Amino acid sequence: MTTLLLQAGGNDITRMVLPLVLIMVVFYFFMIRPQVKKAKDHKKLVEALKIGDKIITTAGIHGKIVGSNDTTFLIEVEGGTKIRFDKSAISLDATQAATKAAAAKA
Repeated sequence: MTTLLLQAGGNDITRMVLPLVLIMVVFYFFMIRPQVKKAKDHKKLVEALKIGDKIITTAGIHGKIVGSNDTTFLIEVEGGTKIRFDKSAISLDATQAATKAAAAKA
């Protein structure tokens, strides 16, 4: 009689825990993993940038890198105006994008 009760109790716990585990696995593969990959790609992009590269910021400002330090880039925009941006605010390497577009046309 007691073994029958223990087996039934264990089965109920499995039925309750299994959906939670499945939800966590789905959440990891659809939410967390892509976000981590995107962050790694952005870090590689920022590390590859050098003075003279044309970039686009997350605010949509187009410019050319004229200086940098550990955490910021000095960007020159049209008219010779220079603006300092945090490295995390860089959205796209326009030099690299233009090169890929030219290669795709050829």
